[in-house]
Amino acid sequence: MCRLFGQLTAKDEPAEPWLVGAGRSLLAQANASPETAQRDGWGIAWYGPGGRPHVEKGLRGAFENGERERFTAAARASSPPLVVGHLRHASNPLGLPSDQLIGLVNSQPFDSHREIFAHNGSIPFPRETRPFLGVHEPQVRGVNDSEVLFWLLARNTEETRDPLRGYAQTVEDLVRVWQGLGRPKGAPFSGLNVLWASGPQELWAFCLWTGDHGAGLLDPARRYYEMSYHAAPHRLVVGSEPFDGERGFWTSLPSGQYVRAIRDGGHVEVTRGAIPIPTALELGPPPT
Repeated sequence: MCRLFGQLTAKDEPAEPWLVGAGRSLLAQANASPETAQRDGWGIAWYGPGGRPHVEKGLRGAFENGERERFTAAARASSPPLVVGHLRHASNPLGLPSDQLIGLVNSQPFDSHREIFAHNGSIPFPRETRPFLGVHEPQVRGVNDSEVLFWLLARNTEETRDPLRGYAQTVEDLVRVWQGLGRPKGAPFSGLNVLWASGPQELWAFCLWTGDHGAGLLDPARRYYEMSYHAAPHRLVVGSEPFDGERGFWTSLPSGQYVRAIRDGGHVEVTRGAIPIPTALELGPPPT
């Protein structure tokens, strides 16, 4: 399972302090313990000239020799106002050999010509979900189930013209896939924690999970999938868990909630709310 970082700022504030320098930075989370090490790739994305995504990726853990230097250089080079970071701990719903799971094509964030996307969690039926991608299905290049989720969310956001409605539709689609398979043991997803941007002016963070996956990496009092954020008039910082231990600085983002930040003049406007998932799509118990 993975770790996320996102930042949107009103001014040219660097992301490097949260990515590398803070006590619980994204880099610190990469090797919090041998059991939870994020060994399967990393990525940092931002918007370059002309508003096109620029993504730097690595094959192995960001903490490893050689990769640490590349990760640190990418963090330093990342350009505001919007930066997204990702550490990968690969899921394997297709049951592939481990050497097929690793590769830059499978590292996140994923991007199109506009969108930047990063995901923490897994969907257990990526092959059965692919028909829901429509015209985007041929754009899946790797074997990462998160890439299938990316293009599903891209399709639904294009159709609804609203990332929040697009995310809700994506959840509905995943539940329908699961239901169509006879509600197999487990759930339609473990986690759908997502960072989403379609340009340098707006950042969305969605938090949704099923089941119990233990505690956070650097704070055992937090649940693994419980996200957190810091909102101020000049920035939003959001991630899988707090990036330092300062009490009162970070606000929890529990399952079923989203945060949206948008640049408006010289400040960042932040709103939070419930993800509008119809109660008719509640998972319910598996068949006996």
